[in-house]
Amino acid sequence: MKGFFLSLEGIEGTGKSTQARLLAAYLKSRGYRVVQTAEPGGTPISLKIRELLLSHDSREMDPITELLLYNAARVQHIREVIAPALTRGDIAISDRFSDSTLAYQGYGRGIDRQVIDALDAVATGCMRPNLTLILDVDVETGLRRNKEMKKNDRLELEDVTFHQKVRKGFHEIAAAEPERIRIISCSDSIEAVHEAIKKAVTPYLKKRG
Repeated sequence: MKGFFLSLEGIEGTGKSTQARLLAAYLKSRGYRVVQTAEPGGTPISLKIRELLLSHDSREMDPITELLLYNAARVQHIREVIAPALTRGDIAISDRFSDSTLAYQGYGRGIDRQVIDALDAVATGCMRPNLTLILDVDVETGLRRNKEMKKNDRLELEDVTFHQKVRKGFHEIAAAEPERIRIISCSDSIEAVHEAIKKAVTPYLKKRG
């Protein structure tokens, strides 16, 4: 595929949605064709799965059920949104992708890595973004930000220890793939984080031509 695939990752409260929107607007202003999307979601089927995953009514959901649902939503997302965008030569920006599954369901829930990788191979064909930016902040700050924004989904019910495991997972994932993944501190202002993201993205786009 001739397009460019970029994902934004991170724990709760890092401002991924805001930064994805700002980056998409910036790239469009530079003449790029951009598709901005998010997981779980991006398609009607995936959005219905999202409602089930994040609902407080799903508190008793088994971790394996959760893992399967995230992958099911991703299949539709790739088929209907990401793959067509890349085929057209567009830039696809996704708020979360497979790295979130490894961080949350692997490091957070404790599901075996081999199970996660096997399902990922089925769902994505081992597709990976050309560039992944992990937005990073300490867990307490991230959760406080979400509380201030009145974000209240099922993941907000998890304790601090769970989110610390997830953050550790993201750092280990980044360390294992330094060519694809960059960590961006988001403890500063929205504008400063946006500038750091632009600085990280530009060399990759120049390299791709």
